Amino acid sequence: MGASMAMHLIRAGYKLFIFSRTREKARALEAAGAVWKSSPAEVAMSSAVVFSILGFPGDVESVLLGRKGVIKGIRSGATVVDMTTSSPALAVRVESSMKSKNVLSIDAPVSGGDIGARTRTLAVMCGGTKEGYDQVFPILRVFASDVEWFGSAGAGQKTKISNQILIASTMIGTVESLLTRSVQAWI
Repeated sequence: MGASMAMHLIRAGYKLFIFSRTREKARALEAAGAVWKSSPAEVAMSSAVVFSILGFPGDVESVLLGRKGVIKGIRSGATVVDMTTSSPALAVRVESSMKSKNVLSIDAPVSGGDIGARTRTLAVMCGGTKEGYDQVFPILRVFASDVEWFGSAGAGQKTKISNQILIASTMIGTVESLLTRSVQAWI
């Protein structure tokens, strides 16, 4: 998802400094003009806004707060936007850590998957300060069709959890109705 989102930003004229734990995944972005950096800290040194989208909460912690993480290179006045589906508590911890460096932090998990990332139809659920949200809103709209602010740090993650519960409940209900219909057909 991140590569598609980044490519939309490049096409919209943004200058990107990138890092991926697997450089091979970044080759197409480099070919399109993105500048490779050797760590998240180096990306942060060169950026006013830093985006991350990772697999798991432990990845977020390492990339944003770790030894070579964003926090080691971020400049005062910058903004960090984590788009990973993670935990509300981690979003609050990231915001607190970034705040100590005079950096705004937005938790902004997405819904829509790879197809949504490619077609610019992602839904982004944001938590953090309204000031930070307002600052990154135009950037998020480059690759997302629905961007909403839900409140303080962690609110984006809480909304994403609610979204996932709704999706799972709908899927379970659909399967149950199909199973019931199938059983009735056998009677």
